[in-house]
Amino acid sequence: MQRRALLAAPLLAPPLLGLAAAPAAAQPAGVAMDEMLIPGGDPGIQLYLRNKRPEAATPARPDRTILCVHGATYPASTTFDLAVGGVSWMDYMAGRGFDVWCLDLRNYGRSTREAAMGQPPEANPPLTRGAVAQKDIAAAAAHIRELRGLPKIMHLGWSWGSSLQARFAADNPALVERLVLYAPQWLREGPSPAAAAGAAGEGPLGAYRSVTRAQARARWMNGVPEAQRGRLFPAGWYEHWADSTFATDPEGMRQVPSVLRAPNGVLQDSREFWQAGKPYYDPAAITAPTLVVLAEWDQDTPPSMAMALFPLLTASPGKRLVLLGGGTHGIMLERQRGALFQAVQVFLEEAIGG
Repeated sequence: MQRRALLAAPLLAPPLLGLAAAPAAAQPAGVAMDEMLIPGGDPGIQLYLRNKRPEAATPARPDRTILCVHGATYPASTTFDLAVGGVSWMDYMAGRGFDVWCLDLRNYGRSTREAAMGQPPEANPPLTRGAVAQKDIAAAAAHIRELRGLPKIMHLGWSWGSSLQARFAADNPALVERLVLYAPQWLREGPSPAAAAGAAGEGPLGAYRSVTRAQARARWMNGVPEAQRGRLFPAGWYEHWADSTFATDPEGMRQVPSVLRAPNGVLQDSREFWQAGKPYYDPAAITAPTLVVLAEWDQDTPPSMAMALFPLLTASPGKRLVLLGGGTHGIMLERQRGALFQAVQVFLEEAIGG
């Protein structure tokens, strides 16, 4: 336990558990940040990458370099790098000596939004299918490996991003050092909450869906015990996330009420894979050490999914399953976020037996 406590304690970042609410902080001391647009997986596509790392230069290492991919609806910047309580998740990892990257897939955040995102959704088929997203992940990972001179790096995905990162790891085992599946998808019965919120029914899906702030909050609170809802976020945290996230879609912000537009490729994939009883990837093909982590009140990807997935990771050495109490699908931005950060950090830093 002493080693676990040492690994979980932040170096440059302030402590997380038990923090009172605080406004967004300036860049933490000792952490450097870069932003860039790189060519995507297809001509005309530019991908937004954000990097945080220690200011003190250190040799690049595969086991200290990590690429984070967002979920089905919200962009990477406010998923992994929103400083609530004085520190973001990327700040936390960078403060532990890691070279941390997050990626906006096309049609999300600051990456290229294709012309169809500016047209009525029914005028075009679902955008950013999984096969397209795989091209963008491959482009971003290749850019990082080339820039740092590394043969492979670590990969982390949240929700839909976990499926994309797992598929990348299964298809490219030589390129993945370790894999973190945070709130992973697996086979479910019936439509997902995302489908119910944004594209209910069995008819054709449009290019994208529009999510209001009220819908986002209602979905976040789904499954949280009534008595715990007031304590899920310290004061101001959810509002800061919502303001920052919806601001990444200026066109959606001009609507009344304001909306965040998200591509429907993930929902089309869900119909053709998960809801049809066909996994999007083969867990047995993943040979990297893998962490499966989620929170108890997660209704989007409930613990039953993780329990079904975990035994199928038959080729993953040192695999680990962690269930966190007192959180939802979005625990990375809730009061108990420190438990997630520490659980992931222990896995990333510990030696893994064969």
